[in-house]
Amino acid sequence: MQSVQGAELLDSPQESSKFNYRKWLKWSLLGMIGTVNGYATVLMYAQGEIPFALLTVVLTALALYIFGSKKTYAHRYIYPGIAGMIIFVIFPLIYTIGLAFTNYSASNQLSLERAQTVLQQRSFLSGESYGFDLYKVDNGHQLIIKADGELLASDVFDITNPPAEEFMHLRQVDVVQGEKEIIRTIVQNRSNLNKVELEMPSGEHIRMSGLRKFAAEMALFTMQEDGESLFNNQTNQLFKPNYEIGFYQPVDANGEFVEKPISPGFVVGVGGANFKRVMTDDGIKEPFLGIFVWTVVFAFLAVALTLALGMILAVIVQWEPLKGSGIYRVLLILPYAVPSFISILIFKGLFNQSFGEINMLLEAMFGIKPSWFSDPVMARVMVVLVNTWLGFPYMMILCMGLLKSIPEDLYEASAIDGAGPIQNFFNITLPMLIKPLTPLLIASFAFNFNNFVMIQLLTSGGPNMVGTSEPAGYTDLLVSYTYRIAFEGGGGQDFGLAGAIATIIFILVGGMALLNLKFTNTKLEQD
Repeated sequence: MQSVQGAELLDSPQESSKFNYRKWLKWSLLGMIGTVNGYATVLMYAQGEIPFALLTVVLTALALYIFGSKKTYAHRYIYPGIAGMIIFVIFPLIYTIGLAFTNYSASNQLSLERAQTVLQQRSFLSGESYGFDLYKVDNGHQLIIKADGELLASDVFDITNPPAEEFMHLRQVDVVQGEKEIIRTIVQNRSNLNKVELEMPSGEHIRMSGLRKFAAEMALFTMQEDGESLFNNQTNQLFKPNYEIGFYQPVDANGEFVEKPISPGFVVGVGGANFKRVMTDDGIKEPFLGIFVWTVVFAFLAVALTLALGMILAVIVQWEPLKGSGIYRVLLILPYAVPSFISILIFKGLFNQSFGEINMLLEAMFGIKPSWFSDPVMARVMVVLVNTWLGFPYMMILCMGLLKSIPEDLYEASAIDGAGPIQNFFNITLPMLIKPLTPLLIASFAFNFNNFVMIQLLTSGGPNMVGTSEPAGYTDLLVSYTYRIAFEGGGGQDFGLAGAIATIIFILVGGMALLNLKFTNTKLEQD
């Protein structure tokens, strides 16, 4: 680095000028990026998207520092990887943990200000409704209101561009001129007619309330002076925001909340209520504990069975006396080459309880027809079998490569001692394969712990458990259970509760991974 810097000091004036030009261009580009991203940050903040605004600020500041400073020259090559990790790993993790401490759900998605706006836009019919007809006249269209046997005519207006900000006065007429429009014309121009406001001779203002009706409308809610209370003009009730549940709710004379809340709700912080609900609600706690145990068992069986089958097949196809071993290798690798979702859907058809080939074969041979999709035990057996079929080629490929690294001298020495194939496998092959495979086995365990795709495509978590407050199935893993709570909840999509469960899953998986790594490092140091 010193020689390079020294060479730069000896540059000619022309090269120095060229360097200054490049420096000016670099800072102009960085300034433009900072300005654009700063403007985008302001827009996101104005829309209430504070997390995404903070993400933009962090990424922009990091980019300007790395690309603008000479001290961080080397880091610019790893910036895309850092940015990707922040966007796709760190930010979703922090955002999910943040949701776990809120009531964010299908009915609580808005901010308080947005919820107030939606409620204030509601209206109700506050007076009598009147029939109307639409007439086409020389210079446009005219509305005729029928009120108490009288005909009241509006001013002539352009139906394609009606006066939206001003109201039109109605005057009494004896004879209606022009051609009466059919109902189809009213339907086609309904959006424009909804903008028309008419004033009755009595001073009452009316708007279109149906295809044949005009009626007096009034805002359902009126904001009070405190800036958060809403008065219901129809029921004369006062509504205040209940920050414990995130809804507007009627209050009595003492300011106590009464009756049912109204939608839409707004997002509020609930502290650890979602975590407490997971631990105390029997409808969630019982399936959660059962699903957690099944997830650990499934992940362990997935690793153990795929490793055992893959290692045995690798040893067999690497056996020199076996003829046609190349063909066997290709055939055994095919399940890994076929996209997993295709294999899963094929197995779903094969295990069909009524028409599947597997049940037809079992019935013909043994007279049994297992209920693969309705019996909890058989459903779990099916899931393990399918996952083993999908996973063993990967383990077989790894073992085939590692078998080549085992010195032949070991097998020759064991043959001199009179050891057979089985003794060689357990005393030489297995110990020599386990050490390099350990990190991959840990990664495989973590993958199968969150194997959402197979569960969702094969069983969708079923068969469903009975007596749970949230949807849960006997083959659900924690990740699919979280998905069903977030998007298939019977009481609505509960993203806050799903975020709490996802946070617990992260802690459990992270803790188990750290323990496995620590155990592995300790064992390697002892060896």
